[in-house]
Amino acid sequence: MKAGLRLVGALVAALAFLLPASFSVASAQSIGKVYLMRGLANVFSQGMDDLGAKLRARGIDAEVYEHGRWPALADQAVSFAKTRGRPPVIIIGHSLGADAAIKMAERMTDLGVSPRLVVTFDPVGVTEIGRTSGRFINYYQSNNGFGKRLETGPGFRGQLVNRNLDDLGAIDHFNIEKSPKLHAEVIAAIVSVTRPRRPKPAPAPDIATQAAPAAMPASADTTSASAVHAVSKPALQ
Repeated sequence: MKAGLRLVGALVAALAFLLPASFSVASAQSIGKVYLMRGLANVFSQGMDDLGAKLRARGIDAEVYEHGRWPALADQAVSFAKTRGRPPVIIIGHSLGADAAIKMAERMTDLGVSPRLVVTFDPVGVTEIGRTSGRFINYYQSNNGFGKRLETGPGFRGQLVNRNLDDLGAIDHFNIEKSPKLHAEVIAAIVSVTRPRRPKPAPAPDIATQAAPAAMPASADTTSASAVHAVSKPALQ
């Protein structure tokens, strides 16, 4: 009986030791925050919800919003970044949400913090990215009656990649943000900027410079004159 109790106690102690470690690992999986924005009427663009769930399953802080909230979200994102050492902010949007993502990025820059990554799925009204920076990836179709190619305007200091998906017949404006393949690409891009950087290892100690100094003579007042001269004479440059 006593042996059984001792075994239970040991298991409880082991769990108490391991659980905090597991939580700390999970909390350290990613840094930054992802803002996802739906399109018209906040009822379409359900692919944003699916993508957000996939990101959260990987330990990435991601929330989905209605596209009309972009001004307040820009303010929130800037405050988040400034109070946490400027971790990466990522913005994703579909349709009107894609338009809002670009506007949010520009407003954030005006407030002093630019997003690290912006992903747009078929923007419908905004066709030019203004004063901001970061990496922009635009998935669009020019033949579905809605999607737009993006161009860079004055003050843009980032990188823009336009991905034309006209040849993918199974994709249209109403499901482009639901594509599992595109989700996988976006998740990979997000992971690359939200993964915590590993600290650089400390340089190996120089054994030669850490050698023990030679022992001083037993009587310091017997130091030779030549030694005193060598110490007091300025070194030649």
